[in-house]
Amino acid sequence: MTQQSMFLPPAIHQYILDNSLREPPVLARLRAETATLTEGFYQIAPEEGQMLTLVLELLRARRTLDIGVFTGYSATVAALALPPEGRVIACDVSVEWTDVARRYWDEAGVADKIDLRLAPATETLAALIGEGAAGSFDFALIDADKELYPTYYEQALTLTRPGGVIAIDNTLWRGTVADPDANKAKTRTFREFNAFVHADERVTQVLLPLGDGLTLARKRP
Repeated sequence: MTQQSMFLPPAIHQYILDNSLREPPVLARLRAETATLTEGFYQIAPEEGQMLTLVLELLRARRTLDIGVFTGYSATVAALALPPEGRVIACDVSVEWTDVARRYWDEAGVADKIDLRLAPATETLAALIGEGAAGSFDFALIDADKELYPTYYEQALTLTRPGGVIAIDNTLWRGTVADPDANKAKTRTFREFNAFVHADERVTQVLLPLGDGLTLARKRP
């Protein structure tokens, strides 16, 4: 939901950027253009992107899922981290936003690594499962329709290999999940979802205060 880690004091956040962030210029330009959009707050924070790069490198990932492309920052992060033969299957429904993504994929030299599928993500993921792709992905990022997170999670868990990682964005939902007086539908959805993942013995998980909350869940063997 935001382009910075909203739960960190500004001085600490800036220190992290100054002493940790290694953002390629093409990603910085994409982030700057996206920030001019009315929906720019949909973009993940750059330090989230760096965390995902580290996870992808640790996994030696080759096949990844990007569930919710928007203007393409996270798919670009993944494609840059993958080896030449690596592939990202990117799921979105917006031609307008993904046209921005395509420009930056070309500029970053990773367009050949990204398979954009313009359809509801639940349909794309179900088709992959039906095609026998279960257990064949190293990594998945979920950052799309919040009400569908439980469905995306189950589909991603099916498609991810044992030892693979699912990253889930926005899991602190502007901090409202911790406010007992906040009871809007999406807040309740995230509370229930977070509790479910916490109790899910199929994964080892952690919820981090990066961006608007980032959950990492490793599929247990």
